[in-house]
Amino acid sequence: MERTEAVAKLNNLLGKELHDLAKKFNIEVYKNGKVNKGWAGHVFERYLELPLNSAQSPNFGSWELKSVPLKRLKNGQLTIKETMAITMIDPVNVMQKEFKDSHLLSKLKKAVIVVRVVGDNVDEPSFIHSVVEFDLKDENYKIVENDYNIVRNVLLNNENGFNLLTGKMGEYIQPRTKGSGHGSISRAFYAKKAFLKKIIM
Repeated sequence: MERTEAVAKLNNLLGKELHDLAKKFNIEVYKNGKVNKGWAGHVFERYLELPLNSAQSPNFGSWELKSVPLKRLKNGQLTIKETMAITMIDPVNVMQKEFKDSHLLSKLKKAVIVVRVVGDNVDEPSFIHSVVEFDLKDENYKIVENDYNIVRNVLLNNENGFNLLTGKMGEYIQPRTKGSGHGSISRAFYAKKAFLKKIIM
């Protein structure tokens, strides 16, 4: 499916409630008693008739589908609720590949971001707010490339570099632990709130 076609189709969901869509497409909000963290993205993948995807290559070959939650502040304004996971960090792969050939770039180069407004917890209603097309280029490209190179240089120049990666790194993109519990040893690239705010708001 071409990106323009997907955006047009996703725009038909504006204002819809996500739990209702999850039921329609048989997506579980909870799995084994725990929140299925990818449930919102899975709803949109099913709606676009795409197999549920967790691969490092972009969902549609040339562009990536992402979902970002907004929360409403007490003053009524909307703000980014959380950072956005982009792709897992395979240290060997990152050391071997410059940014132009990286999984990080393939995920960000062309993207469609479905923005939704959420409540205080996963059981509260969540409404689809907007659909944003994003291309990584110009100043944003340079900043993200620099963030990638920070991570790459730590891995290349330190024997135990993977364990030195921290969420404090990067201006737009940070390397952070991903997985259950604080003892997780896997890491992923995340888009920081400031970057998401620039893209979406």
